[in-house]
Amino acid sequence: MKVLGLLLGLALLVSVAAAFPLPSVPDLSGTSSQNMTKISVFENGQRYKAGPYDVVVLSGSYREMGRQYGSLMKDELQSVYKIVTNKTAQQGVTIEQVRLQARQATALQPKRMKEINAGVAETSGLSEDDVDILYYGAVFYLYGPSSCSFLAAWGNYTTDGSIVVSRNWDLPDTVSVFDPYYTLVVYKPTDGSNGVATFGPAGMRPETLMNSAGLFVADDNGMASGGSLSYDNRPDLISEFFRFMLDYSTMKQLDAGIQSQRTNLAWIVNAAGPEQAYSYEETVYDVKRRDGAGMIAAANHFVDPTWHLAGTPDANSVARYNNLVTLAGQSKGSIDAAKMVQIRNVLLQNGGATFLHYDFGGDKYSTDHQVVFVPKTRTLWMKVVDRDWQKVDLGALFGA
Repeated sequence: MKVLGLLLGLALLVSVAAAFPLPSVPDLSGTSSQNMTKISVFENGQRYKAGPYDVVVLSGSYREMGRQYGSLMKDELQSVYKIVTNKTAQQGVTIEQVRLQARQATALQPKRMKEINAGVAETSGLSEDDVDILYYGAVFYLYGPSSCSFLAAWGNYTTDGSIVVSRNWDLPDTVSVFDPYYTLVVYKPTDGSNGVATFGPAGMRPETLMNSAGLFVADDNGMASGGSLSYDNRPDLISEFFRFMLDYSTMKQLDAGIQSQRTNLAWIVNAAGPEQAYSYEETVYDVKRRDGAGMIAAANHFVDPTWHLAGTPDANSVARYNNLVTLAGQSKGSIDAAKMVQIRNVLLQNGGATFLHYDFGGDKYSTDHQVVFVPKTRTLWMKVVDRDWQKVDLGALFGA
């Protein structure tokens, strides 16, 4: 009866969107990259403040960009490291064990990423092993279901046909200990690769990435549908996102890269460019790409019917997915960045997909970060739980 009640309750959330009006259209004027406040400089790297958020712009070789990041964010990196290692000590895990786990988890990272990490170690006061621990810091805080979501709209869903992309990264409130350390990092390599922007807690594995060609990639956990089987002898798929963004400039290239990369565990990968958006449902055995006719959404369950999955998908994931589809349909023809932010401001209990200290299975969940990205203009709006949305002109930062 308890399970039935939960399912019925979540089913009601799907239809609530029609009963609750959208929040008012937010003011997205924000702070542009032209008038951000410069905080500090190290070598060719600069640190700015955009509203409540740190923005770090790096330029040079990968080792040089790592050195810049390590120096400019030294205090934050050391603070995050202490948070992670204090947590693992409370769990009865020795620092040697943590370092071994982190070293094994990062062993298959691309060379360019390792060069960045080595540079961070040169200037941050942390060792390379410590930097590896930072990379997977949030993993030590995770428990329960992950609850991310994705929505992209274009064509006759948007005001001018351009693609507007959005994502929520939702986790238990215990992970919010890292929220003060969120940083937008812009990498501008001098080897001819694309510029890459990442948004996440300082030093941690970035799961929301954009590049100077207008490509976007992010992930939703897919184990609820794809199973818990994993392979340690395959690169961490999320680490590969950074390589994709450096190397690929068209959606055709990114699509080929995602479909040809064998994942290490089940993921839902969401990607977009100036002309198209896709959602990829991946197990360790297969990848299925979902297309959309002007709109595509994803949460944490596989939607493609050709998987022929036994059982029913996670009810919370279904509710969030259906709510996003409903809200996009109600806004058809009027979606731009402001409207997408408006959609993303709708809480789960009001017919949306966003958590705000929401009681989910006995634990509090929140949408730790959100982004809205317009690939055509390389314009980003970013938000961390309990903070305001902030606009940044990534195009200007990539070209500066």
